[in-house]
Amino acid sequence: MKTYINPKKAEWQQLIERPSIKTADMNELVSSIFQTIEKLRDAAVRGYTKRFDQVEVRNPQVSVSEIERACEDVPQELKNAIDLAARNIEAFHSAQFEERSVIETQKGVRCWRENRPIEKVGLYIPGGTAPLFSTVLMLGIPAKLAGCKEIILCTPPSKDGTINPAILFAAQRVGITKIYKVGGVQAIAALAQGTETIPKVDKIFGPGNQYVTAAKSFALTKGVAIDMPAGPSEVLIIADQTSNPAFVAADLLSQAEHGADSQVLLLSTREEIIRQVQTEIDLQLERLPRKEIAQKALENSSFVQLDTLEACFELSNAYAPEHLILAFDSASEYLPQISNAGSVFIGKYSCESAGDYASGTNHTLPTNGYARNYSGVSLDSFLKKITFQELNAEGIQTIGSAIEIMAEAEQLIAHKNAVSLRLNALKNG
Repeated sequence: MKTYINPKKAEWQQLIERPSIKTADMNELVSSIFQTIEKLRDAAVRGYTKRFDQVEVRNPQVSVSEIERACEDVPQELKNAIDLAARNIEAFHSAQFEERSVIETQKGVRCWRENRPIEKVGLYIPGGTAPLFSTVLMLGIPAKLAGCKEIILCTPPSKDGTINPAILFAAQRVGITKIYKVGGVQAIAALAQGTETIPKVDKIFGPGNQYVTAAKSFALTKGVAIDMPAGPSEVLIIADQTSNPAFVAADLLSQAEHGADSQVLLLSTREEIIRQVQTEIDLQLERLPRKEIAQKALENSSFVQLDTLEACFELSNAYAPEHLILAFDSASEYLPQISNAGSVFIGKYSCESAGDYASGTNHTLPTNGYARNYSGVSLDSFLKKITFQELNAEGIQTIGSAIEIMAEAEQLIAHKNAVSLRLNALKNG
C-alpha cells in the first residue's frame, strides 16, 4: 500500500481513483453473448457454461431432491448461523414497510401512494472462489417480504456440476425454489431475455465480477431494471490514536480478500497508527488462505495521513465508499459529517463483516463512487410506488381553473378541455 502524508487538496482526486478497467473488449463480448442467447436460448447458455465454467450442464434447473441432499450436507453450526442472520435481516427489512398516508392537497383533492411488488425478479449469486450464500439472504428475504410473485436465482456451478450446499440451504430458508446452475454473463443474459428454461425477469439483483457488472448494464438496453451500477468491493477506514491497529488491519484485509480488483483505503490523523496498521497487515496477511488475492488488492490501495478528522471526512465524502468504518472512540459525534457512503460502521467493534453477514442491514451496496447518488438494496428495491389521486366535484372546482390556465399556457388545449367539460357539466347541473 502506498502512503501519503498530508497531500494537498489538488492531489486528492488522484488518491481516490478506482483501478481502471478496460471495457471496450468486455462490452463487445457481453453484447455477443446476449445476441447469441437471444437466438439460441438454452443451447447457447449450455455452450457458454461449458466454455467459461468448464462444466457441461444438460438441465440447469436444480431439482427438489438436489436441494434436499445439499441441505443435509450443511453442518448444523452453519445452519444455526444462517438462521440467526436471516432473522436479523428479516427484522431490519420488515421495519421498512410504510403505512399508506392520504393527503388532502386541496378541499376535495385526495392523493396517496401505495406499494406494489415487482412481479418477477432475478437474483445473481456469485459462486466462484467465494460462494456468497449470504447474498441469498440479503436479496431473497426482502424480495419475499415485498411479495414478489416469482424469484429466480442463478448461480454458477462447480466443476462437478453441483451448487454449493450452503447456497441451496439459504435459498430453502428463504423459500426460493427456482434455482438455476448458470453463472457469469450468460446468467444475466438469460434473466434479461428469457430462454425455454429460465424465465425473463423484470429486475436483476446481485453482485459479480466486472463481466457480470457489464452484463447488468447491458440488460438495461433490454428493458430490464437492475439494482444499481456496481463494481469491485471497497472499504474506507478512518482511524485516530484511539483506534486498535489490529482491528483496522483485519478490516482492511477482509475487504481486500474479496478480489484482486478490490480497493481499501485508510485515512488517519496519526502517522504512528498507519505504521502499526501496516505491521499488522504484514502479520495477518501471512495467515490468510486468499493471501495472493489480498496482496493484489493492496497494490491498488493507500494509506493517507491528514491533519484533522474533519479533513478525513471531507476526503471520504469525495471518495463515496461502499463501506465506511469509523474505527475510533468519538465516531458518533462525526455522523452528521457523512454525506456519501453505502453503509457505515460506527466504533472499533463494528466490523464490516457484521454488515456482510448478520447485523441485519443489507450488504448489496453501491460501489465505484455510486454512493453519491444510489442507496443500497432495501425493501423498496423490490417495490414500485404507485401514486393515486381522487377528485370529487368540489375538488375539480377548487383546482380546475388553475389547470385550465396552465394547460393553455403550454398550448395543450385537449388538457384544458378535459377540465372545462367537467366544470361546465357541474355548472349546468
